[in-house]
Amino acid sequence: MLVGICSLRLMLFEVNSLKEKRHIIKSVIERVKGRFNVSIAEVGELDKWQVSEIGFSCVSNSRKHADEIINSVIKFIERDGRFDITDYDVEVL
Repeated sequence: MLVGICSLRLMLFEVNSLKEKRHIIKSVIERVKGRFNVSIAEVGELDKWQVSEIGFSCVSNSRKHADEIINSVIKFIERDGRFDITDYDVEVL
C-alpha cells in the first residue's frame, strides 16, 4: 500500500476578505472531492486572506497510479483561474 501526499500553496487574487477566500477554497475542495477519490482540506494559512495551503492524499497499490492521481488533481486545480499555485510538495510513501 502506498500513500500519495501533496500540499499546494495558493495565491488568491481579487480577494478582499477571509469570507471570500473561504468561499473560493471551499468551492475548489468540494469540486476536487466530487471528481477524484482523494482526501483534501485547507491545512495552512487560515488567517491570511490572499494565501492558502491545501493538502490532499490518496491511497494506491502502485506508485505510478498515485503519481497519476496527484498530477491530475494539480492540473484540475491549476485550471481554476481564481488563484495561482505558487509552490507544491509531493511525496509518495
